[in-house]
Order: sequence, then structure tokens, then C-alpha cells
Amino acid sequence: MNIVIVTGASSGIGQEFALQLDKLFHHMDEIWLIARRRERMEELSLALQTKTRIISMDVTDPVYLNQFSELLSIENPAIRMLVNCAGFGLMGEVSKLSLEEQLDMIRLNCESLTELTYRCLPYMRKNSRIIQMASSAAFLPQQNFAVYAATKSYVLSFSRALNQELRERKIYVTSVCPGPVDTEFFAIAEKYGKTLAVKKLTMVSSDRVVSKAIRDCYHKKDISVCSFPIQAFHVLTKLLPNSVIFAVMKLFQ
Repeated sequence: MNIVIVTGASSGIGQEFALQLDKLFHHMDEIWLIARRRERMEELSLALQTKTRIISMDVTDPVYLNQFSELLSIENPAIRMLVNCAGFGLMGEVSKLSLEEQLDMIRLNCESLTELTYRCLPYMRKNSRIIQMASSAAFLPQQNFAVYAATKSYVLSFSRALNQELRERKIYVTSVCPGPVDTEFFAIAEKYGKTLAVKKLTMVSSDRVVSKAIRDCYHKKDISVCSFPIQAFHVLTKLLPNSVIFAVMKLFQ
């Protein structure tokens, strides 16, 4: 049984991945949708042509993760693509944000992504793909977005290293690093603080991010960066010292 697994599938970029992959991969037996909100995934499944399996779970909960491993063991599928989209961010100063919420970011964005990837790897075959949702925030530390940027830096580093490790098995990993995307993300992220206006000006649609990510993944690229402003930002973070970029960002604030 050939399957695609999409986490964070109840909304935003995860939902968009499920929609686009459904149109592209007609040979897949099932798409497994993973998120906490079952009703959202049930609505999504009605829009898909491929048979779906809805797995309502908290990917940070060890009990659910063990149940997921048991399901994999029973079904023994060939995972042709794993798309890890589950994650969230919060804006604000570290000292003013809730400690528990910041630790939750680390658990979901880093620990759960790593564990799900690890548990899926034994079921991946030659020419399988892994897509990990990072962010342009991964390119350098970000004031008032410190923990989120750090978690996405982890995702980027982990994914690029894993891509090298898996090349002998012909499994390829792409880290997706968009700038602001027009999803529900900001409804949570701006709970305690507002993003810079310049970031809102560079916002793109989720379908644009996902379509480019799928193309880059097909071409075995280890990083996918959507839109010219964010691509330029990526280049600048490689050319300029962080201190210079910090000073410019402070001017915008």
C-alpha cells in the first residue's frame, strides 16, 4: 500500500499540501491526514479523490505516537511522501511570553517533527520524499520571535543533514522556508504581539508556497524558498553579518 502522510492537515499549509498532492499522485492508495481537529479533516477528505485515513491525534503526546507506530506496524505501508506541517509560533519577548507555551513550541516544532520522521523512516522506499516545514525565520535569530526562529533553525539544519544521510537510500528531504503565508498562523502568533508591517507586505498564498515546495521536492532540492523578497533575504543573511541585519530590522520596528 502506497501512502502519503500529512501532519497539520486540518488547516493552512498542511491542508493545501493534501489538496495539491491529491491532484498530482493518482497512484497513491491512501492519504493519511494527521491533526487534532477531526471535523476539519473530515471536511477536507470530502474534497479529495484519493482514499483518506483520518488520524486525530496530538503529535506531542507519547501515547498517540505509540499508537501511530502500532498502526504503521500493522499496515506496513510504503510511505512515498511524509509532509510535516504541524507547528505554531508566538511573537513577543521571551520574558513576557508564557514559559509553557514556549516549551510547547519546542515540543511540537522540533521534538514531534523529529520523532514522526524517525518512526516513518523504516517504511520509506527508494525515491520517497520528506517535506519539512521550516520558515525564513530559520535564516537568522529574530528578536521578539526568538523561540520560534530557533525551532525553525533546528528544522532547517536537521532536514539538510538528514537529506545527506538518506541519499544512499535515494530518499530526499526538502526543507520549506517561506516568509509570511496567508493562513491562520497569525491568529495564534499575534496573540501577544504584532508582526512587522514589512512582513505583511511580503505575505504570499499557501497554494503558491506548496506548489513551489512540491516542484523543489521533485527536483531533489534540500531547501525551498518562495517569492523573490524572501529569496533575496536568504541571500542577504549569507552575505551580511547578523549585526547589520539586526540594526536594519530595528529601524523597521
